[in-house]
Amino acid sequence: MKNIFHTLAFLVFPYIALTIFVVGHSYRFLTDRYHWNSKSSELLDHDSLKYGVILFHWGIIFTFLGHFFGLLTPQPFLDKLGISSGLHEFIALYTGMLFGFMALIGLILILRRRFKNPRIKATSSTNDLVLLVLLVFVVFAGTYNSFFQRYNVLYTIAPWIRSIVTFTPDPDLMREVPWTYKIHILAALTLLAFSPFTRLVHIWSVPVKYSLRPYLSFRRRWQGFHKTFGLEE
Repeated sequence: MKNIFHTLAFLVFPYIALTIFVVGHSYRFLTDRYHWNSKSSELLDHDSLKYGVILFHWGIIFTFLGHFFGLLTPQPFLDKLGISSGLHEFIALYTGMLFGFMALIGLILILRRRFKNPRIKATSSTNDLVLLVLLVFVVFAGTYNSFFQRYNVLYTIAPWIRSIVTFTPDPDLMREVPWTYKIHILAALTLLAFSPFTRLVHIWSVPVKYSLRPYLSFRRRWQGFHKTFGLEE
């Protein structure tokens, strides 16, 4: 029974979650573009939002980047760049502690605001609350592991994730991983599967092109227009 659960959790479930993630986002983008947004509550209450949002967004962005590059990049490649496994682990640990803690505090502030502010609470859906609770759980589990477990993931979790991504799954790599890390991973996969049906879809609409647009050009008003209509300054 234990082997069956392990296989389902670390071989079958990751592909189910990733399939729902890809298909769900694609389907929603094609059929529900009018609700493809963050459903911001900033207009209802701006002041109590800014600190939580800033901490959460910066924390989660750098946490994601750290997970993405740290777990998907093979250690032999990093060795060639002069980044040893010890240095890799050190960077992953302390950046995870810093940015994970930032994201967690930000989420707690956002969740507190949603429950404490009557107007925000009245406009919150069950979906919103489930999403926030799930986010808090995932981030808390990851931050807890960074502070208190400090398990070396470079030769277990990292290669397991790469095996899933490259369609050569090896669930045996996860057998000796501490249960707190397993819970964090399964919760994160659940979040991935749930995300297409939530406000998290707005992450795909980050206005990157806005920073690349040309500057606005301001010109003086056409003098001929003023002369024609007797509006000379």
